[in-house]
Amino acid sequence: MSEQSTDDPFEDCELSPEAILGTQIYEDVLFTDDTETPVNVLTGETPKHSQATVDEARAFASSIDNDTPQIALPASVETQIETASKPYTAAAFFHFKATGSLQRHRAYHAADESDAFVVAFEADYATGDLTITVEEVSESERDDG
Repeated sequence: MSEQSTDDPFEDCELSPEAILGTQIYEDVLFTDDTETPVNVLTGETPKHSQATVDEARAFASSIDNDTPQIALPASVETQIETASKPYTAAAFFHFKATGSLQRHRAYHAADESDAFVVAFEADYATGDLTITVEEVSESERDDG
């Protein structure tokens, strides 16, 4: 059996492009000022390493040198305690922790890498909502590009 590469960016995906076309809103998935942080039970204070602002988180995510835009996701309280880390982490805007499934992650990644789709996102750090829009590009639009 020979391995032939196809031009189908969704060849290795469990979801079809139709599953992600249009606009999807993922609610309360981003780091916000209300993200849970650990509290020292003896002092009642949040440890210094877990104190952060949305602006710091957004700046951190945008500073990642990567071709794929990054967003700031909340880090679990357990992670913050165990690793003495900030209350946020950076990930691709279509990361499974934001979209809720590895299948969606793979489908968004395939669309983002393909010339056949336009993928846009909006990260609203005030509400914690992530909006991802995927549109199919027509053959004539691809030829014009």
